[in-house]
Amino acid sequence: MPRLLLSITLLLLSVSAPALAEEARSGTAEEQKACTRDVQKFCRHVIDQGDFTILACLKENRPKISEACDTVLKSHNQ
Repeated sequence: MPRLLLSITLLLLSVSAPALAEEARSGTAEEQKACTRDVQKFCRHVIDQGDFTILACLKENRPKISEACDTVLKSHNQ
């Protein structure tokens, strides 16, 4: 779970600070790509509220998120 939260956080940083995110990314590129659009589309309003809030938002919107992002969440037991 911590790895997923870190990955999501770094995904969000990549939206606002590409150079910083390039240095700090720890999730796989595939995991990051899988959820980036979903976070931007469904959870943009909570980006500044922390990892657990973003994860909760993705879970709340699970019926709407992409299959790829859903797979990432499931792979991290979420």
